[in-house]
Amino acid sequence: LTVIFILFEASSFQQKVRAALGDPKGTLPQFQKIIDAVNNYLAIKTLVSVATGVIVAIWVAILGIDFPVIWGLLAFLLNYIPNLGSIIAAVPPVLLGYIQFGLGRAVLVAIGFIIVNVVFGNAVEPRLMGRKLGLSTLVVFLSLIFWGWVWGPVGMLLSVPMTMV
Repeated sequence: LTVIFILFEASSFQQKVRAALGDPKGTLPQFQKIIDAVNNYLAIKTLVSVATGVIVAIWVAILGIDFPVIWGLLAFLLNYIPNLGSIIAAVPPVLLGYIQFGLGRAVLVAIGFIIVNVVFGNAVEPRLMGRKLGLSTLVVFLSLIFWGWVWGPVGMLLSVPMTMV
C-alpha cells in the first residue's frame, strides 16, 4: 500500500521539492538521481517478480496443485520483499501439495520454488541490480535486516530503495 502511494506521488515529486527548497540548482540533480535509481530498482524487481510468478504458476499447475494462478500471483507479489518474501510465498502451495497429494508432491513443489528463487535471486537479479544500481547481494541482505528491524514489513519491502537513498 505504501509503495502505491509513493508511486502516485512520484510524478509531482520534483514540483514539491522545488517549492520546499527554493533553489533547485544544488538539490534537484541529487533528487533526480535518487528517483532514477528507485525507478530502475522497481523496474528490475518487477521484471524478475513477473518471471518468478509465471514460472511458479506453471510449475504448480504441472504438479496438479489447485489454484496455480493464485500461487503465481502470490510469488510475484511477495518477491518484492527481498529474501524472505519468496520463502513466505512457498509455504501455502507446499502445504496444499502435502494435503492434496502427500509428502512427495509437497517436496516437488518446494524444490521448484527453491530452483526458481536460487536462479533468479542469486544469478539473474543480482547481476541486473549490479549493472543498473551498483548494489551487492550483501548490501541488499543487510538492508533487509536493518530496515525490517526499524520499520517491520514495510521496511522490508522498501529496504533496497531506502538503502540506495
